[in-house]
Amino acid sequence: MSEHPGTASRARILFVSSRPLSWVNTAYPFGAAYLLTAGHIDPTFVIGCLYFLIPYNLAMYGINDVFDYESDLRNPRKGGVEGAVLDLSMHRITLLAAALTNLPFLVYLAVAGNPLSLLVLAVSVFAVLAYSAPGLRFKERPFLDSVTSSTHFVSPAVFGLALAQPHWTPALWAVLGAFFLWGAASHAFGAVQDISADREAGIGSVATVLGGRSTVRLSVAMYLLGGLLMLAADWPGPLAALLALPYALNAAPYWFIRDAEATAANGGWRRFLWINFLTGFLVTLLLIWYALRIHG
Repeated sequence: MSEHPGTASRARILFVSSRPLSWVNTAYPFGAAYLLTAGHIDPTFVIGCLYFLIPYNLAMYGINDVFDYESDLRNPRKGGVEGAVLDLSMHRITLLAAALTNLPFLVYLAVAGNPLSLLVLAVSVFAVLAYSAPGLRFKERPFLDSVTSSTHFVSPAVFGLALAQPHWTPALWAVLGAFFLWGAASHAFGAVQDISADREAGIGSVATVLGGRSTVRLSVAMYLLGGLLMLAADWPGPLAALLALPYALNAAPYWFIRDAEATAANGGWRRFLWINFLTGFLVTLLLIWYALRIHG
């Protein structure tokens, strides 16, 4: 039987399970969308950023780690920054921690919002639950898995916009569409490295259905299409079209990858994690430029 970890050990395990390297990927879209639209910092901005920084990620990844326990045991890349292998003794604790940390924030954000923001928040939370929870398991439904995963990252931005009530222009929709394609492409590419582990566990994914080679090519195409959509954004947004190229070039070396060697794509996935920090910095510069342009 598994020993029950102490309080400090539990906290460390929950920390790893929440994927700290990915925290910024959800908090940043919310914060940027809200701040650029509202034009000021207020309690809703702060609470929303905190929510999408930690509790949201603990729910998204912690629930995944609980219900992916059997397949994670077979996956050699699990057990670090790419995902925890939660001991059975931590399953109930993780689900309870996710619920207790999420509920207070959700209550505030629901009350502080409007009908549209409430709808977006509901979709966002549903996507978090539906991806991994038994009975839904969208992560095992090919193509829906990538759509749901992308929703995890785009919905915080849409929620921030809905809270601040912007003018919904074609240029804004183009930016959101580009972001959504980036998310779907990134999930699909990430699924390639897990083809063998997922097939052994009987888990379906866009990559197990299409195969590694076709999935990589689909990912590259979505990255490039997302870049093209950015050309319709308000200036200096079109410059962000160039930021699609590092992602496409990172996936391109696996253009001819065979399923038997799909785990080699982990090298590209690890580079992807660091490319995010570089592009995030450049996106920040572009957003500052945009803010100075529209707010003077």
